[in-house]
Amino acid sequence: MTTRRTTTRRMTVAQALVEFLANQWTVDGDLRERTIPGMFGIFGHGNVAGLGQALKQANVQDPALMPYYQARNEQAMVHQAVGFARIHRRRATFASTASVGPGAANLITGAALATANRLPALLLPSDTFATRVADPVLQQLEHPHDLGMQVTDAFRPVSRFFDRVQRPEQLFSIALAAMRVLTDPAETGAVTIALPEDVQAEALEVPEEFLAPREWHLRRPAPEGWALAAAVDAIRAAERPVIVAGGGVLYSGAEDVLRAFVEATGIPVGTTQAGGGSLNWDQRQYLGGVGATGTTAANRLTGEADLVIGIGTRYSDFTTASRTVFQNPEVRFLNINVASFDAYKHGSQLPVIADARETLTALTDALTGHRVDPAYATRIADEKAAWDAVADAALAPAEPEQRDHPEQRDQPALIGQPALIGAVQRASDPRDVVVQAAGSLPGDLHKLWRVRDPLGYHVEYAFSTMGYEIAGGLGVKRGLEALGDDRDVIVLVGDGSYLMLHTELATAVAEGIKIVVVLIQNQGYASIGHLSETVGSQRYGTRYRYRDDAERNFERGDFLPVDLAANARSFGIEVIELAPGADAAARLEEAVRAAKASSTSTLIHIESDPFVYGPDGGGWWDVPVAEVSELESTQTARAEYVEQREKQRPLLG
Repeated sequence: MTTRRTTTRRMTVAQALVEFLANQWTVDGDLRERTIPGMFGIFGHGNVAGLGQALKQANVQDPALMPYYQARNEQAMVHQAVGFARIHRRRATFASTASVGPGAANLITGAALATANRLPALLLPSDTFATRVADPVLQQLEHPHDLGMQVTDAFRPVSRFFDRVQRPEQLFSIALAAMRVLTDPAETGAVTIALPEDVQAEALEVPEEFLAPREWHLRRPAPEGWALAAAVDAIRAAERPVIVAGGGVLYSGAEDVLRAFVEATGIPVGTTQAGGGSLNWDQRQYLGGVGATGTTAANRLTGEADLVIGIGTRYSDFTTASRTVFQNPEVRFLNINVASFDAYKHGSQLPVIADARETLTALTDALTGHRVDPAYATRIADEKAAWDAVADAALAPAEPEQRDHPEQRDQPALIGQPALIGAVQRASDPRDVVVQAAGSLPGDLHKLWRVRDPLGYHVEYAFSTMGYEIAGGLGVKRGLEALGDDRDVIVLVGDGSYLMLHTELATAVAEGIKIVVVLIQNQGYASIGHLSETVGSQRYGTRYRYRDDAERNFERGDFLPVDLAANARSFGIEVIELAPGADAAARLEEAVRAAKASSTSTLIHIESDPFVYGPDGGGWWDVPVAEVSELESTQTARAEYVEQREKQRPLLG
């Protein structure tokens, strides 16, 4: 009997993990790329002598093994990883390492974002001593009832996978399990491996087999026969079918198949935020965004639909308009999703647990010759044309008008957000990527931005993280450069989100990464200000003004003299300031074109009127209003809320 000999190398846990990650490959059909092409890191006690040393050693021995990238904020590291992952359709992402305590805690928001968006991100937060020999260490939490509970335990509810390497030998099974989840389309999200600071530096014998190149094939399951047959029967029987296309369409690379399917059948499509780009805006069957921030075309036809075909969507409350958009009492849900959790939503009895591209290909073949009724096709065309006319008017360059709102009477007339979006759209190229995440912009973009490329619409709205935009935009640009794609990335960000996380502008300068940032100054939280008015709270706490000590609020003081353009310029980035005026839209177009022509990053600063809203698309969002109140504005809002809530459908699931 021959005994198999295993060759090993003596390495630290951190060194072994770095080399292991460098040799992981994702395979998606004919595409093969490194799963983890690099690592972000901010070093402190906990990782400086562990992963920090391992990355330094790798850089000396082989700079291409695991490239290290700086960041200015731990949360922003994960945002960059998510932006990169989305542009690579979940085939690749970055790892992020942080120090013990506050460094690790700063990763948590990014972890929640990745998990909510079903996008892969590998998090390597440092942890306190496994041996507890120096207990408690700096930045360690102490819970008398559970001495083993630490900051890293907070990652459990926001991660798709969590484990802690408490002994060096555990690394092998934990690392392999983490990679399985990271590359599973149905399970992916934030993958967290907590690394105690002493264990990171401990040595062990590492089998060469662990360090050898390993491939992870993305699963593209085909639909089961019974499910496909049921789907075909349901579509043939439907008189008013509508497709809700989510992010799964793009992650599957199914946009071309979807276009062929709807051209053959005539079935109309509304997209979620993540599904933007599934079809180009001028596709005859494309109705625009659906739900709370959707178009009248999508919401009206979805409201009347007798069959909703959800493809790669998780049916968030924005997509369903808090379950008010589906008004047909006979509506059925045919849900195509690689994740059974989403396929069964809304009590669906027609779940197709399969890949979007594989399923659409099979459906197109099985439905040869089937097409929606001509009268329904005419209705689709009419609704689309009506909304396109509304959007044309909203996007057109308009001369700012003095508003009647009390807060605006003494202020100069400013460009409204819809016209601002129109100016950026006209100056952009069809393949450019618009990046956004929080505030009122996602809603207006969902209705108005005319997507002309599958990768052209990047709005992070599952977690709607304020501060995502600039860091996410950098991740998108990194992802494009890795693909050899030179298209521009245009980041739209409001002043509220900018103030929360703008420091990655320094990263753009340090690495020479070119993005175009349009910074929109609203003098406050425009989105929540508007929402506050609709629920009767009169924009309380949403204005950027001096505090009134007598009234103890920020309601009537002068605007703050904060110079955000000067702040951006201090990072070394090129800045274009646009003063208010009648020709603001034209000057914004010129500025965007100039920024696109530049070889370096440019920030464009423009003031916007927060009281000019995008056109109403007929959607609603359930935000409960106080049941009793002494404020007349709240009483009025409560009555409207009760009326709207009557439209909610008691859907199962």
